[in-house]
Amino acid sequence: MHHRLGMLSVVGAAMLFGSTGTAQALGPSGATPLGVGAMRILVGAGVLWVFAFRRPNLRRARTHLAELAVGALGVAVYQPGFFVGTQRSGVALGTIVALGSAPVFAGALQWTWLKRRPSLIWAAATATMITGGVILVLGRGGDSVFSAVGTIGSLTAGLGYALFALTTKRLIDRGVDSTEALAWQFTIGALLLVPFLATQPLRWLTTGPGVAMAAHLGVLATGVAYVLYGWGLRSITTSTAVTLTLVEPVTAAIAAVTLLDERLQWYGWIGMALVVGGLAIAGRDPERTELEPDSVVPIAA
Repeated sequence: MHHRLGMLSVVGAAMLFGSTGTAQALGPSGATPLGVGAMRILVGAGVLWVFAFRRPNLRRARTHLAELAVGALGVAVYQPGFFVGTQRSGVALGTIVALGSAPVFAGALQWTWLKRRPSLIWAAATATMITGGVILVLGRGGDSVFSAVGTIGSLTAGLGYALFALTTKRLIDRGVDSTEALAWQFTIGALLLVPFLATQPLRWLTTGPGVAMAAHLGVLATGVAYVLYGWGLRSITTSTAVTLTLVEPVTAAIAAVTLLDERLQWYGWIGMALVVGGLAIAGRDPERTELEPDSVVPIAA
């Protein structure tokens, strides 16, 4: 039961993630992807602290400083990496490489770092959902060109996502509340992105549409989304959670078709069906990740 609820929580988070592209498309024209991404993390960090129902505690953070540093680095490199990937390789190819590589990185890191070997059912679900995601993204069209810099950027984004997801799981295993673990990583990651934010035009934040976009991205697509994501990580593995976020392009495609009047090629719908099929396969995975009571290490008061 907890396993299924965990999956539903992550799928709900992925659906909120999928609204970011439409929100930016409907937002003010002066906003840049990098500026919007940095502002999203900054606002989202504050919202996560609200949901954590506690104030930042430096003593508590020092107890897990190494893990928080790794996770914050993952948060910080994801946004610039994704931006470079889509800018240099095109939105379609950049998105495919970033989203497709994240589950692979997560599975490899989970195996080597947490010593949990991903199941064969996970491998089948991941392969199905990645294939569907690739077809779906290609079905939305867009110019794509191979770029070594763009590919490295997208791979960096995928690795960054896997890093902070795995770090959150490790902190949960050590007794840290999932929302607090994410709040610390996003706070430190936001501080690392401040120099990038300073180079971007921010006049769009003085407009009604700009404030609405920042609020949606920070509160719903980051704060609420990652609270759900953290809840899911309490009962499912990191590799499964990252694989389930491939629901994001499905949500993005549906939003684009219904709200932005974009056209989805016929094979895009086949890709969408494959992603849903991958979800069904993942739901059959009996793996559990709850810890035995004596394996939890309490956090410092």
